[in-house]
Amino acid sequence: MADTPSRQFEAPAPGGPALASRSRDRRGKFAADRHAAVARFLAEESGADAVEILALTLLDGGAIQENWALDAHFDGGALAGDRRLVLRADASTGVPSSLGRVEEFAVLKAVFAAGVTVPEPLFVCADPGILGKPFFVMRWAAGTAAGHRITRDAALDPAMPAIAERLGQELARIHTIGPRPELAFLPPYAEALPVRQIARWRAYLDHHPTPRPVLEWGMRWLETHLPAPPEPVLCHRDFRTGNYLLDGSILTGILDWEFAGWGDPHEDIGWFCSKGWRFARLDREAGGIADRPAFYRGYRNESGRAVEPQRVFFWEVMASVRWAVIALQQTDRHILAGERSLDLALTGRRATECELEILMLLDRGGAPADA
Repeated sequence: MADTPSRQFEAPAPGGPALASRSRDRRGKFAADRHAAVARFLAEESGADAVEILALTLLDGGAIQENWALDAHFDGGALAGDRRLVLRADASTGVPSSLGRVEEFAVLKAVFAAGVTVPEPLFVCADPGILGKPFFVMRWAAGTAAGHRITRDAALDPAMPAIAERLGQELARIHTIGPRPELAFLPPYAEALPVRQIARWRAYLDHHPTPRPVLEWGMRWLETHLPAPPEPVLCHRDFRTGNYLLDGSILTGILDWEFAGWGDPHEDIGWFCSKGWRFARLDREAGGIADRPAFYRGYRNESGRAVEPQRVFFWEVMASVRWAVIALQQTDRHILAGERSLDLALTGRRATECELEILMLLDRGGAPADA
């Protein structure tokens, strides 16, 4: 959940170097017996007579989960022929609020059925005997999600307002999904209320070795400005630049559903507009790609609901506190949990950036941004 999670679903061309039988690196191991097990799993799920794995390449990014580009040949069945897929599995450590892969797959199926632009979910495996941990497989979607590239790409400038409007439409489609039996595993809405989130953050900070007085002050402001809770909808809860794919100026997929849950739709809007996800263009308040009106317009036109600036502002302050806590948790994975990673070790510095943003936001006296 740092700038490191920016996804680039870019890998060697299909039919590239054969999969090595040795361990890959600290983030994932695919020994020869695992390769064969994955091939058998794919054959059984797709109805193929046999599956040959041509290449399996760990993709860049992925601070919380692993994403592998999987090139395979299916002999018959629903996916007959050469296919490029993505296998998504747990990393060796994670953060407490992340869904498991089986649950994330169920969310992905729900949003795919609702018409949200996501890679098509294909197969899920809860059997640790296949890969040593749960995983799911989805179709490949072309493009890049790297926020530092997207926000710096001058060639995209003419298309940026339209991209922001399209993202507003996609978010509105996500928010059409309400509580339903197939998503009953998601935590109750009461757990996502701001007061409950703040309590969990405070409990974490109370045991953190470094005092964070600005975060404590920000949480106190939030506690004294709680909005009335609306009817819950499915929220992505990490909807931002860095978690969608662009192939040129074409949106090809919304990624990373591991934090999805019931909540206030303005939570997603505030997260998308928070400064932490603007990358190279802090002046473009909608995800570093456009001004707010284009994003808000897409959301309003698709949903038929108005965007409430005061409520968005509250969730932007929440976003800065939440991102700061997640940044500290990411560094804990390196320092305390033993997952040796320079990316994770450096992510903690983002907490200080969030603290500065909290001071700047609240120095304005809590004035909302214009819609």
